[in-house]
This record gives sequence, C-alpha cells and structure tokens, in this order.
Amino acid sequence: MKCNVSRQTLALATSNATKADYPHDRFSTEHEAPHLQLSAWRQRIGYFLDVPISHADQARGFRGTIDAWRSGDLAFMDCQTDPVSQARSAARISTDAMRQYVFHVLVDGAIETRTGAYPKRIATQSEPGILALDMGQPMQMTRTGCRVMAFFMPRSLLASVLPEPESIHGSVIEYRSPIARLIPAQIAELARGLTHMSESESQEAMRTCALLIGAAFGKEAGLTGNARAAVRAAAFAHVRRYIDENLHESDLSPESVLSVSQLSRPTLYRLFENEGGLAAYIRNRRLSQAAEDLRRYPHKAVVEIAYALGFNSASDFNRAFRRAYEMSPLDFRQFSL
Repeated sequence: MKCNVSRQTLALATSNATKADYPHDRFSTEHEAPHLQLSAWRQRIGYFLDVPISHADQARGFRGTIDAWRSGDLAFMDCQTDPVSQARSAARISTDAMRQYVFHVLVDGAIETRTGAYPKRIATQSEPGILALDMGQPMQMTRTGCRVMAFFMPRSLLASVLPEPESIHGSVIEYRSPIARLIPAQIAELARGLTHMSESESQEAMRTCALLIGAAFGKEAGLTGNARAAVRAAAFAHVRRYIDENLHESDLSPESVLSVSQLSRPTLYRLFENEGGLAAYIRNRRLSQAAEDLRRYPHKAVVEIAYALGFNSASDFNRAFRRAYEMSPLDFRQFSL
C-alpha cells in the first residue's frame, strides 16, 4: 500500500511542475511525424546513450517527453516514454567524459537493467523504487511505457555520503528502510517547488534530495552510519585499490588479495557479493583496463595487452572481452578511435 501511495504522490507532484526561473528545458516528440519520433528521441539523448532502432520501431511511432531542470552540477529530469531500449556501452564510455551518477526514480511502469561485465547483474523494477547508475560503467536498459524521474550528480558529491560509490552501479532500493521512506515525500516536495524556486533554492533542494538518496543506498549497502560500517568501507576501498594497482601482475588472484587484506575469507568475499564475487571483480577490472589500453594504445597488439593483464591466451581474452562488451577487442578499438 505504501508503494501505491508513493506512486500517486510522485505522479501528482511532477504533473504540476512547469517552467521555473532557472534553466528549464522541455523536449517532446509529439510534433514530429510518427516515423521520425524515435529518431528524434535518440538524437535528444544520444550524447550519452545509445538507442537501437529497427524499421518496425520507427513505423510504430514513439511518445517521449523530458522536463529537465539544471542548477550548477546537478540536474533533475522528469521523463515519460513509450517502451524503449537504451544502453551505455564500454565503447561509448571510452569516447566521452560523462561520469556522473544517475538515480532513476520509478513512478510508473517497469524497467529491467543489466550492468557489469560477466556475470551480468540484472535489476528489475516493477514497484516504485530507485536504480543507481554510474555513467562510467556499462549498462543496458529495457523499459515498458513508464514515467521516471532522474537525478544527475557528480561523483564527488555522492562520495561525501557513500564511500566507494562505484559499488552501487546497477543496485535498486525500495522504500523500506527509515531513510528510504523519506524519499518519496522529499521528491514530491521538490517537484512541486520547482515552479517557483530561485536558482539557489533549487540547487539546495536538489542537493538535499540527491544526498538523501545517496545515504539510503549507503545504508542499504552497509557503507555508512557507524564505526563498523566505516571500517567496512575502508577495507573495501583498500582492497579495490590493491586490485587496481596490481592488474598487470600475473599472480593477482583472490588468494593474493586475501593474503594482503588482513580480512577473513568470508568477510572479504562478502564485500564483493554485489560484484558477482571477488574472482569476477578481478576479471572485470582487467577487462575494463584492457578496454582502456585498447583505446589509449592504438598500435599495441591485442595479444600483448591480453598477456600483460594476466590472460593465458589471445583466444581466452577474445572470448572474455566479447562476453563482457558484446564486440571483439578489434571492433572496440575501431569504435573508440
């Protein structure tokens, strides 16, 4: 019942949000011919997302609207769309500077999001809740006709309430914890107030709401709130740094990480449950570094990059890379140049 009330409250509040005194932008496909509507949507969000389009998709037409308010390095968007697929690929990430965090607040409809390299993390939203996305990491999203509000915020702001924010990419929380239950009313108040707030007021309201969402994710992940959580966050950060500093070491493995972590095996493995396990995290970080090396060193042989990152053969590397990024290393390099 609480979820239904939240859905109605958010929908009512956002339906009344119109133009404010600070930068506001409204986009709609309604004035386009039906066969051009989905292309117009892709052009509007194409600076950071890929939108696959088939001939059948074009023929159906597409209804999509975005109301966006921006203040400083924060943005709040209210979006309504017909069913659509959107993605942010590793190749796309390698070519742009979009590294903000986005929190998708579902008001109505359903969303399935796939994140991570391999195995994929699949998050399904069919009830009001919030999805966290790191624009520095790949994702694929399939949406039914839905209404979503999105908060865009810089990593530095999120890190002030959530240590190691990269770990929440692809996570979803519902309005169950005491902190999370504060969020629907806060968003509704923000949406209602956008019509008359000054720029400074809007920035402070967006900042407060975004930090509340970040704190809710931190509470859910056990990364904020008390001394024990602080120790856990510090240990997590230490292990992640060690892995990143040793990606090119052939003996990097769960066992080597365990030996330097000063943690028990169960504790260490629990830290990486949301990453698909410690071994998967190491492999995916190596693949991410390989993608960066492919882009940065266009004349370096693919096999040289593979061996330098601990892969046993070119074929092993090619299979792992295709599974993670859905294209070959050579295709990725060609796309990112």
